Formats: sequence, C-alpha cells, structure tokens
Amino acid sequence: MKHTSPLFKTLCLGLLVVSSLWSSPLWAQAQSFTLSNGMTLIVKPDRRAPTVAHMVWVRVGAMDEVDGTSGVAHVLEHMLFKGTSTVPAGEFSRRVSALGGRDNAFTSRDATAYHQQVPADQLEAVMRLEADRFANNQWPNDEFLREIQVVKEERRQRTEESPRALFFEQFAATAWVANPYRRPIVGWMSDLQAMTADDVRAFYRQWYTPANAAVVVVGDVEVAQVRQWAERYYGAIPSRALPARKPRDEPAQQGPRRIDYRAAADQAMVVLGYKVPHVVDPAKTDATTTDALALTLLAAVLDGHDGARLGRALVQGQGASRLADSVGASHGLAGRGPQMFYLTAVPAPGVSPEAVMGALQAQVRRVARDGVGAAELQRVKTQWTASETYKLDSVFNQAQELGNHWLLGWGLEGQAKLMAALRVITPAQVQSVAQRYFGDEQLTVGVLWPDAAKRAALAPRPSGAQPALRH
Repeated sequence: MKHTSPLFKTLCLGLLVVSSLWSSPLWAQAQSFTLSNGMTLIVKPDRRAPTVAHMVWVRVGAMDEVDGTSGVAHVLEHMLFKGTSTVPAGEFSRRVSALGGRDNAFTSRDATAYHQQVPADQLEAVMRLEADRFANNQWPNDEFLREIQVVKEERRQRTEESPRALFFEQFAATAWVANPYRRPIVGWMSDLQAMTADDVRAFYRQWYTPANAAVVVVGDVEVAQVRQWAERYYGAIPSRALPARKPRDEPAQQGPRRIDYRAAADQAMVVLGYKVPHVVDPAKTDATTTDALALTLLAAVLDGHDGARLGRALVQGQGASRLADSVGASHGLAGRGPQMFYLTAVPAPGVSPEAVMGALQAQVRRVARDGVGAAELQRVKTQWTASETYKLDSVFNQAQELGNHWLLGWGLEGQAKLMAALRVITPAQVQSVAQRYFGDEQLTVGVLWPDAAKRAALAPRPSGAQPALRH
C-alpha cells in the first residue's frame, strides 16, 4: 500500500533526521582499548562543555550471587566507599566534591557501576581515586557492621514499606524458578541479617579483577591522554583469573503460574508477565533477534506515547468504559539473563482485576487479529529513535550507554546497530509476535489485592534519625 498522507511523510522525515545523528562524528568518535592487564578502556570525546563523565563498570551483579548471600553485590558497592589504605572511609566522595564534581554508584541484576562527573581538568585525579579503591578496597569489620544496617534500612524503606515493591519481588520469585533473576537485588532480609564481612570480601576478591571491568570516559578529553592515564592508574592493577560462570538455565515453563498477593495497599494491581526472546546481538538477523525487536515495538504501540492503545482503551474512557487508573506495557529488550514482556494495570474504582486483565489481553489479541498500520508503527519508531538520540545530550548518558553495551558485548556501534535493526521491522512482524508469544504456557499472572485488615494493623515507625541512604 502506498502511503502519501502528510502525517506519514512527517513521521518518515523525523525518523530520517534523528537517525542520521547516529552516524554523525559525535557518536563515531568513541574508541576502545584493552589495557595491559586485560581491563577495557572506552573513550569518547565530546567537547561541547568542559566536563567529563567517568565510570567503572564491573560485569557482576545480583545474578552472580548464590543462595544465602543475596544482596552481596549491592553491599559490596556500599563498601567501596569505605576506604583504602590511603583514602579513609567517607573521604572518596568528599574529595570528588572538592574537585567540583559529584559521584554515586548503582547495582543491577547484571552489573555494578561507579561514576563521577567532574570538570574536565580534574579527570586524572578521579581516575587515580577510582583505580585505588577498585584495587585496594579495605575496611575493618566494624565499618561493615555499620553499613549493613544502612542496607537493611534501605530494604525496609524501599521494599518492605512498599506493598508494590514487595509484590514485584514475589512476582519475580514466582516467574523464575532457577534463574538468579528470581532474587531481589537488595537481597532477602534474612540473608542481609546473616551476611558477614568475609562474605563481602570474598565476593570482592572473586569478581573485582581487571578482565571483568571497563573504564568509560566521555567528555572534553584527548583520547591519547586518557589512555596514558588509564594505563598508569588502572593498567597497573594486578590481574586475577575469573571464576567460571556456570549456566543456570531456566526450565521451560509448561503452563500458567499465578500469585495473589494481599498487602496493605490502597489499590489493586495486575501484572501479566510473558517469557519472550531478547536481543543478544543487534547485528544478527536471525528469527530470535527479529522477534525481540518486534516485541519492543509492540510494547511501544501499546504504551509508547500519550495516545497509545492501552491508554486510549482502558484509561481515557468515561464512566463505565474507564477500566484503569494507569496501564503499562514493556519488553526487556536486552540483558545478561532471560527477559519478559509485561502488561500492567491499576484497576479503576469498582473494576475487578480480572476485568482489567481481560482488557489488557484483548488489546494484544486485537493486534494479533488486525495488525498495526504502517503510520502507527512509523510513529513509535520515530519517537524511540528521538528519545535515544536526545538523551545523548548528557555526557553521563553517553557513558552509561557505552558501558551498558560493553556489558552486553554489543561493541561501540551497539546502539547504531540496534536502531538500524528496529527501522526495518515491519507491521507484519509485529503482528506475528502478537500472535505467537501471548499464550498461557509462558504466562505468570500477579494480582496485588488491597487488604483492609493489614492496612489497619500497620503501626507507624518510630520517629528519629535513620541511616542515610546513598542512592
């Protein structure tokens, strides 16, 4: 069919404009090196402002833990702020601040990353500091005993005092049987209570080795100078062998699973999770990669913009036709472990979770039956490309993108390859994944039920100072 409408032409033009930025010198300047000890260095000059983002990525996260020490990757992230033989506890962040910068860190299922943003002329000082704590992290047991209380308080505030957070934690434990994604990143409270300083030190010695890490620098820098500093400060770190990562494959699901979770919540919530493919290498053109890309675009068709299908059908109606206060659709495009496609909704007052569940599934069936129009699909491609492009105005976002692609093994051109692959996905391929991946065999259903008795039984927490949470 030939499309000549003004809207379609505008969408196509927008896609061409923003996608052209991915082949511009701004992105192409990224370079990658391997230091003498096996550590990866990625440098990307961006001289639009006299600032620089510096990150150290370690390919270890919650998925690398074992039962009994869940949360140890995150605890170790906290402990890296507790000093070395030359930098006392708490001094790292103070020194970064004195340089005119800011710093933090995060732990995910797949990785741990430490980051700073400083004036460009302070980069060498930050690299010296970060290399020191990567190689020489050490602290007394009493420092660990204080910090584990902070982590437990973080779990209380962000998980145990949030019915939805507890619900999603239980949902993951139901959806995954063998894969380590079933454990929470922050850890089970019983594991945190039993954790020892030696558990954390052992995890550090096991995984914090140069061959398992990457330094990412983006900003107003000279590549040759950064490489020289990286070799001086990071390349001198002794290398250790990495332990073998044993496969922990998820057994094939053979039927639907369901969790009904009752909590002191104000509103019900519905989550439908389907096990689906994810992108391992965006440069591949195999059926699995194509399906994963089509699923990402299906999620955008359903919930990728203000006028998307789920919002129009379930939220924007009036009276009895309004079924939900909020809806969502998302696809785990990439990761070190298996991924899911999620449909979520918060039912409107007086609407049952089962009714909302049926309405969510009906919208997927509608795509499976009727497909999507070329202009509709072009619209979400344009919006996706634009959002991916405009976020690169931030040097930190650029560093995060490059670090994440190193983690996944996508290389420096990972995002450009991904965008190119998304551009050629057709309406027929989106319709095809809607037809094939949303049966009950791979489905996990979760319903959060408000429980008035549990809400009434909640006692207010004692007032007073609580341990400061870092992130």
